[in-house]
Order: sequence, then C-alpha cells, then structure tokens
Amino acid sequence: MPKTSQKSYSLPASHLLLALAIVAVWGTNFVVIKLSLAAFPPFLFAALRYTFAFLPLVFFVPRPKTSWVNLCIYGLAVGVGQFGVLYFAIDGRISPGLASLVIQTQVFFTIGFAMFFAKERLRTYQMLAVLVAMAGLGIIALHTDATTTFLGLALVVFTGFSWGVANTVSRRAGSINMLAYVVWASAFAIPPLFAISYLFEGWGHMSTSLTSAPVGAWAGVLWQSWGNTIFGYSAWAWLLSKHPAAVVAPAPLLVPIFGMGAAAYFLGESLPPWKILAAGLVIVGLIINLFWPNIERSLKRQFS
Repeated sequence: MPKTSQKSYSLPASHLLLALAIVAVWGTNFVVIKLSLAAFPPFLFAALRYTFAFLPLVFFVPRPKTSWVNLCIYGLAVGVGQFGVLYFAIDGRISPGLASLVIQTQVFFTIGFAMFFAKERLRTYQMLAVLVAMAGLGIIALHTDATTTFLGLALVVFTGFSWGVANTVSRRAGSINMLAYVVWASAFAIPPLFAISYLFEGWGHMSTSLTSAPVGAWAGVLWQSWGNTIFGYSAWAWLLSKHPAAVVAPAPLLVPIFGMGAAAYFLGESLPPWKILAAGLVIVGLIINLFWPNIERSLKRQFS
C-alpha cells in the first residue's frame, strides 16, 4: 500500500493519462449497458460479464499472492454489489447518464475507508473538492422523475458504496499482479449472480435470453468483460496500489462527461440545465482535487 505524505501529491503524467483512458471506457460503457439490457435481464447480464472475465484467462494467469478472503470480498463487492445492482438500477429505474454521475459517490466511500483503515489524512483542498462534488449530487436528488426514481438513486449510491469497498480491499492486497487479481476475483461473482438471476429472473427468461440474444448484445457482454473488467478494473486497481486513495479515487468523476455525452448522443437522453450544472459541480470537484497541488506549487514558485 502506498505511503502518504504531508506534502502536496499529484499523479505522474503517464498515470494521469492511464486514468483518463480508464474513465473514457467506463463512461461510454453506460450506453453499452442500456442497449445490452434490451436482450439480457440485469443479473444474468452481470453473470455473463464475469464468466467471460474469468474464462479463459484463469488458465493463463497464476493466482495472485493474496488471501482467498480478499479475492472473495473484492469479487462480491465489484461483481454483485456494484455491477449486479447497477444493471438492475439502469433497467428502468435510473437513466444511464445520471447513473454515470451518481455512481461517483464511490469517491466519498473510498476516501472515507482510506481515512479509517489506512489512516490517510484528508487535506483541506480535498475536503473542498468532495463538498463541491456532493453539491452536484444533491441537485440530482432534487430532480427525480419517471426516468430517475428514488429507488434508482438509492441503488446507484449503494453501488458507489460497493465500489468503495472493492477499492479498499484491492489496495490491501498489496503489490501483486492486478490482472490476475481481477480475473481470479471474478470467480466469486459468478455463482451468486447466476443464483440471483435464477431466483428472481427465472430460468425461462434466462434461457430465452441466452438463445435469442443478437450478436450485438453478445458483443456488449464481451466489452463488459474485456474492456471494462479486464482492462479497466485491473488498471484501476494498479493505480490504487501506487497512489493515495484521495488522489486516485476522484479520477472517475470524469466518467459523467463521457457517460452523459454518450447517452445524449446515442440514446437521446436530454441534457436540461440542472443536469449540466450538477455535472459541472462534480467536475469542478475533480479539478480541485487533481490539479490543486500543481497550482499550489506554481504559485509558490512565482511568489518565492
């Protein structure tokens, strides 16, 4: 786990570019989720995602040097708690664009867990960044309608909590092969997701979906498995293992830019002023958190 410092801390340029690539994949992914849910019920969709993340790579990467308990908690948190519930929420309970914004509550949970378990300190500018982003999320809570319900909001906030748990557990795994970590942890998401699908979605719905889903829907499953899980979450876990959580965790606040933009372009999701204001506040919070150390150093050089 990375050591923290009392001095200002910022990401190296190469790591910042990697973080931006990750959030670009994650943001546009919300459109893929919505389109694929037309063919698959949500928990079956999540089960398929982790099945193909696990197979066939498990035969080519050795089990990471961390405990089975750690792998199990991560797999359940990210597979069931985050994506199983997220798919269920997007399936008629919240719009994809807003889901991409609300899920960023993970920042607050990740930083809070890091403060509690790793004794990381929240600096003044980081606290300001969190408060500004929370104001944006508060605006969303005031604008529920037929496409965004309170249940949908609550479910996506829960996925943010689950993502925070997954972030914390992956950091505690230490310096290991993060690709192997994500692949092996996926094994623990598969059985409960299939079980939940069987119990609540029914074998008839499952079998019909599996036999009649179009090629595009299966492409969506593979994109979930490889683009988001294998690339996105292994690279994300690697970044978290190298830097303090308060520095890395806010990076996905850029996800709504891609998520809301893609939803507007491909799905025709509206962008009224309140949505733009909410997204703007979230992004301002990100900018404060990521770039304030550089601004502070520049100011000190100019006036020293």
